[in-house]
Amino acid sequence: MSDGQTATKKMRDSVSAASISAQLVKRGFRTRSIANITPINPSANRIYGPAYTLRYIPMREDLATGPKTGQSSNPQRRAIEEAPKGSVLIADTNGLDVSGSFGDILVARLSQRGVSGIVSDGPMRDISEIKQMNFPVFSKGNAAPPSYTSMMAADTQVPIGCGGVATFPGDIIVGDEDGVVVIPQDIAEDVITAAYEQDLLEAYIRARVENGESIVGLYPPSERVLSEYEEFRQEKS
Repeated sequence: MSDGQTATKKMRDSVSAASISAQLVKRGFRTRSIANITPINPSANRIYGPAYTLRYIPMREDLATGPKTGQSSNPQRRAIEEAPKGSVLIADTNGLDVSGSFGDILVARLSQRGVSGIVSDGPMRDISEIKQMNFPVFSKGNAAPPSYTSMMAADTQVPIGCGGVATFPGDIIVGDEDGVVVIPQDIAEDVITAAYEQDLLEAYIRARVENGESIVGLYPPSERVLSEYEEFRQEKS
């Protein structure tokens, strides 16, 4: 891996969802953060990758049954078997929050295939089992009933509205304990780089605040503080 690739991976592995959200707002994007979803496993609370989308609709009794959802043609099963390595399977559950959008066996299969994680704006089943997996799963709470109790998968790799956020296949998904953000693919590199630089600057500012300094002129940083920060970085390099 080249130095450039190493630096890029470092940014992707550490850049915060909060700073990404701030950078998106600076660029006029105010609707890129999915609200009210959290990581199930505190030790696997970081997610990054291009979106592989899955859309659910309300169930229809003759189609949303256990045997039929298990068929290979079912969009949910296709998503589990076809989402590429490194991608994030992201699901729009159409506001249906009384049954689990995924359970432990499906999660285990995605993990085994090398998918980066799951984001769902609906609940998950088998929470205690998923908590034991070293695999990022972000969702809205928990539910005992299987998905086909209230919903059925309709299609994959189409634009969806996960948690009210328009998400297109290939958009870059980044999540941590602050939440999940969806970055339009064509500006992702620029946004991630700027957010990473913001994280570094804010760590410097926080250290000065923790050392007793007032936030006046420090946060947001004045030109003098920015100059001092650049000197600090040069000394560290």
